This record gives sequence, structure tokens and C-alpha cells, in this order.
Amino acid sequence: MNPKNAWFEEFQKNVSDLIARSPAADIERNVKGFMGQAFNKMDLITRDEFDIQVDMLKRVQERAAILEAQVQQLEQRMTLLEDAKV
Repeated sequence: MNPKNAWFEEFQKNVSDLIARSPAADIERNVKGFMGQAFNKMDLITRDEFDIQVDMLKRVQERAAILEAQVQQLEQRMTLLEDAKV
């Protein structure tokens, strides 16, 4: 291994360790916790849940369109039958 790479990797490790032990890490955890609580109170949903709901809505709309077409066909048949009686 190249000595410069080893030095750089050791430097990165030391910086990461220093950050993990610093007050910044505590602040980050506290902010994440606070924001998590705030988002839970807002009753938000995940993107996956949103996408599922969008897919379900599309299927419902497609089914409603099919049912509307069937109702129109039945109404036309009823009208023809009523006209044939007269």
C-alpha cells in the first residue's frame, strides 16, 4: 500500500473519530430526534406509502370508468327495450 494513502486513511479515521466524540455528534442526534418527533406529529407518510396510494387511486379510477361504461350500456339496452314495448 502506498504510504501516502495509508497516511490519508489514518487521517480520515482520526477526523471521523474526533467528530463522533465531539458535541457536534450529540447535537446531530438531538436534532434528528427532535425532527423525527415533529414529523410524527405532522402525520406525514413515506414516499412508498404515497406511491401505493397513487397506484390504488389509478386502479379505482380505471374500475370506475369501466363501471360507468357498463351502466351506459345497460341504460341504452333499457331504453331500447322500453321503446320496443311501445
